[in-house]
Amino acid sequence: MPADVTARSGTLPDGTVIYAIGDLHGRSDLLARMHGLILADGERRRARRRMVVYLGDYVSRGPDSRGLIDMLLDRPLPGFEQVALRGNHEDLILRFLDGELGAGGHWLDYGGIQALASYGIDWTGDQTAASLGRLREVFAAAFPAAHLAFFRSLKVFHVEGGYLFVHAGLKPGIPLAAQETRDMMWIRSSFLGSEADFGRLIVHGHCVSREPDVRANRIGIDTGAYRTGHLTCVVCEGDRRTFLQT
Repeated sequence: MPADVTARSGTLPDGTVIYAIGDLHGRSDLLARMHGLILADGERRRARRRMVVYLGDYVSRGPDSRGLIDMLLDRPLPGFEQVALRGNHEDLILRFLDGELGAGGHWLDYGGIQALASYGIDWTGDQTAASLGRLREVFAAAFPAAHLAFFRSLKVFHVEGGYLFVHAGLKPGIPLAAQETRDMMWIRSSFLGSEADFGRLIVHGHCVSREPDVRANRIGIDTGAYRTGHLTCVVCEGDRRTFLQT
């Protein structure tokens, strides 16, 4: 894991500390452990304003999507502001529930079956329109209203000081006000390969790396927690950053 590093462009006002957590994918066990690490780390800091930013992809692939959402809703970190961002998996679910059957098929191919199981749905159907239509009805009935409201409330990005937090990234060369929502949840290669100055240091998930991917213009913290057991959090305070990891 990278050592403590000094920011080139990312800074926060005095008295603020932000904990940004990478892709969770149904690993409620790792989220519980990370919350414990954050609380312990926070006790050692003097910052008066404390915030936790979740970078999206709460569901799919791992075993406990439902339990993880319940944890975020019912057991927030005490004393922390909470910002929850929308990932591409939440995007797929919302599009599916809103009638886009192809989004449901895409979701099933990338861990949706595991998420369905956590909501009590044992899905063995195919991906014909008729089958996906039936699944949409079953899932809509099983998906708690509080979970749907949470998904619809998710922000696409969040700015604090010299940082911009987003699930996937930004399109290079495009002003923030002109960025497309889809890119912020789905972009990969054109963002990852860019050395552009985005005006703020970008903290993102979405693309798995073995260790936090620290670059001059971005920090990627998706370390594949659902399969590796290593959930990563970057801690931003002043012009310094450190990392916590399960």
